[in-house]
Amino acid sequence: MGPENTLYEGGFFKAKLTFPKDYPLMPPKMTFTSELWHPNVYPSGEVCISILHAPGDDAFGYESASERWLPIHTVETIVLSVISMLSSPNDESPANVEAAKEWREDEKAFKKRVQRCVRRSLED
Repeated sequence: MGPENTLYEGGFFKAKLTFPKDYPLMPPKMTFTSELWHPNVYPSGEVCISILHAPGDDAFGYESASERWLPIHTVETIVLSVISMLSSPNDESPANVEAAKEWREDEKAFKKRVQRCVRRSLED
């Protein structure tokens, strides 16, 4: 469910976690199957957050190893991280560049697209 006091509040967004054969050493992949307009969600629905990135140092130096996947993470920590992502988009390293640009430059249009996603999530 979309977190309270966010643009996503009231929405019921479906997602799936796909676990690799070498889980828990490598992270699962989370993909929204409901439409979701967000800077950190690829148009395909795949979620792009640090804890779902492969463990170790980031080749680009953007994330520290401690921010990335660790085998101690659980489904609960993933879901909590996604809820946090919905509350506070990171537009500095977007998965969806168009959504990030709209988030920064046209808040009204961004809100309108998110509200459409919330309505559609309730119809599913």
